[in-house]
Parts: sequence; C-alpha cells; structure tokens
Amino acid sequence: MTSVPIGPMPPAQLRRLESPIGRIELTGDGTAVTSLTIERAGHLPLEEFPEASDDVLDRAAAELAEYFAGSRTNFDVPVSVKGTAFQKAVWAELAELAFGEVTSYGELGRATGRPSAGRAVGGAVGANPVPIIIPCHRVLASNRRITGYSGGNGIPTKVWLLDHEGIVHVS
Repeated sequence: MTSVPIGPMPPAQLRRLESPIGRIELTGDGTAVTSLTIERAGHLPLEEFPEASDDVLDRAAAELAEYFAGSRTNFDVPVSVKGTAFQKAVWAELAELAFGEVTSYGELGRATGRPSAGRAVGGAVGANPVPIIIPCHRVLASNRRITGYSGGNGIPTKVWLLDHEGIVHVS
C-alpha cells in the first residue's frame, strides 16, 4: 500500500517578503509568478516550506517593495494564471486598470460580455491568484462601496491598498 501525501505540495519556486499589509508569499514556475498570497491571521499557506526563489520571484518582490514604497504604479513581472475562460477574461480586464483607477462589478460584467453576471464576476475577482499585481482591490460597488476582499485580512487590507493609491471609497 502506498501512502498519498496530505496537504500542500511544495511549489517549484517560493519567495516571501514583508509588507505594510503583512507577509506576502509568492510562488512561481520558473518563468512567471503563479500566485501571491497575503498573510491572514498571521499565517501563509506554504509557510512550512523553505524559500526557493528565482530571478522572476526576486523581480516580483522588488516590484512589490517599490509599489509599497510609492515609487511603482504598475507591474512588469510576468504572471501565469490558471482559471476558467471567464475568470481569465475578468482578470485581463483587471490587469488593464491603472494605478488609482477603479471599476465596478457591473462594468466588469459588461466588459466581459456578461452584464447580468454580478455573482460570477465577484467570484472571479475573489479567485484572482495574484492580487495586487492583478489589481482586484480596485473593484468597488457602483456606489464606490467596499463589498469585500478575499486577500489578507479582508476589508482592512483592501482599505489600505485603496488608500495607498489615493482611491476614494465608501467603507
């Protein structure tokens, strides 16, 4: 009888960095960033594994440090995301948002050809595997209200990111 490992498998590349919103964990495949996780309640999902960085993750960490320092407003590091065609369409729209620019769930639905798919849009935004780099924090309700955030510690993390970019919002 063979045993099957339980729990997460170590990623090919892994890098962690400190940030004003908590520790950040980056994973990669050697050519692109594949995930970005913001610490939640003091924990990261792969914290039991040692870091094994590469040039791509080092570059991503440097770009994120510049973003948090206020000297970077867009990201150039390559990303590779896995998801449905609809999720990828939503993420592509998010990637086009400029620093300090916002969109709404309804606008994302219209842009992806599904104007009445508010819940599906919200699900795709929440499933974004590389928040901040693909700026899902820039999505607000049509009245500029914050409706939620799945990264880090939730709404407080989103508020910090919005305030950092000078985005006016309603909490």
